[in-house]
Amino acid sequence: MKLVWFRRDLRIKDNIALTEACRSGEPVMAIYYETPVQWRSHRMAPIQADLIRRRLVVLQQELEALNIPLLVRSVDTFRDVNQSLAQLCQQYQIADIYCTRDYESDEVNRDNSIAGMLSLTGTLLHRFDYKCIFAPGAITNGAGNTYRVFTPFKKAWIARATQENLSPLSAPEPVQTNTITSSLLRQPFSISLRYPQRDSVGWPIDDSAIIQRLRDFCRYRVDQYESTRDFPAIPATSQLSPYLAIGAVSPRQCLARLLVEEPNCFDKSSGGANVWLSELVWREFYQHIVAAYVDISKGKAFLEWTDSIEWNRDEILFERWKQGRTGYPIVDAAMRQLNDTGWMHNRLRMIVASFLVKDLHIDWRWGEQYFMCKLIDGDFAANNGGWQWSASVGTDAQPYFRVFNPTAQSKKFDPNVRFIRRWLKELESVPDKSLHEPHVWAEKNGIELSYPKPVVDHKTAREKAIQMFEMAKSYQNTHRAES
Repeated sequence: MKLVWFRRDLRIKDNIALTEACRSGEPVMAIYYETPVQWRSHRMAPIQADLIRRRLVVLQQELEALNIPLLVRSVDTFRDVNQSLAQLCQQYQIADIYCTRDYESDEVNRDNSIAGMLSLTGTLLHRFDYKCIFAPGAITNGAGNTYRVFTPFKKAWIARATQENLSPLSAPEPVQTNTITSSLLRQPFSISLRYPQRDSVGWPIDDSAIIQRLRDFCRYRVDQYESTRDFPAIPATSQLSPYLAIGAVSPRQCLARLLVEEPNCFDKSSGGANVWLSELVWREFYQHIVAAYVDISKGKAFLEWTDSIEWNRDEILFERWKQGRTGYPIVDAAMRQLNDTGWMHNRLRMIVASFLVKDLHIDWRWGEQYFMCKLIDGDFAANNGGWQWSASVGTDAQPYFRVFNPTAQSKKFDPNVRFIRRWLKELESVPDKSLHEPHVWAEKNGIELSYPKPVVDHKTAREKAIQMFEMAKSYQNTHRAES
């Protein structure tokens, strides 16, 4: 008997673990573990938990058509998975377990522990590098090390991609059954997760809807992506990130569809197609960084000298930021979008992250963790990489002396204030041209707004942020010289 252990690869197409198990010619069963205590420590968003629950229903139906029963088990932590898998292997006489490799430190430790435990019983754990198009360690610089800068990484990635067949795997053929799998297939399937959930019904979860979203984006919108992607009021992005995060669609499937519609996407002159390709490669880049630098999964900044920054620990200011009550309309509209929908436009993610770190001077880790507990597309590597970039503490990060001006960003990327108007209903009386700085207009006209006044002065906050970073860098240099 073969067992497929599903994690963040909730699909039957382009799933190497499932394909290899089915190629064995033996009966196959599948397992998915909910680990609510572990999920809570990783701050999984309830809306993502609901997306996973709904996706498991689809996965069960697809596996049933392949004569593969899916079991969903709930244990508290990764450590508890050990005992459960050992019992499962003994109960169903499982000789081999197949899974897709994860790269975060807790997940790596989980798999190493389980592989060691299973080896004592004669069961083999087969791990496949398929979370990325190219596995961590496959794209390295001249010294054989992981790239620390994105542009040369992308160049090397494309050079390899143009030389290999990256076609996604088809769904496997149905497998033979035995008395065990036949009995399990006859049992009614129901799923009820213990982890808190928030309705994700706004995100279609069946394969046809997801693939259609991918096709429509690559066919009708990707050519304009470069010029439209930064405007949150325009539906210009693919909105595939929730599906990539849980593995309902794979990076290979995205690349394959992009190549069908834009065969020259590897060429910079292809414009929007090449820019969206960059987004796929950024996801890979951050996965490679997480795999190579274990401390990143433990809350460490990539740039060690930034550990000396003395962050503001004002929880009241942090709450104002979380609630969208900072007095900066673009920041507040973005945070309300996140709180209400579980999703935020990428340009807005950069704006609100910069504001938290460079204007409020609050530790980027506070924001990173808050995002994870809200985002339907929460993915540790992508979220952490984005926050470290915005906070100027990560690999290939934005230089610390470049600070987003939230008002300038608002005027540039929401010029018609369509996005702000959607989320800040208390500013309905403010004219469009004044909506980026409503209190300037209100003071001129002697009007009292219910909307809060700015919590900080951006110019002053920017100067202090630069000073904070320079002091930390100076301290590090002095400390290094003395040692």
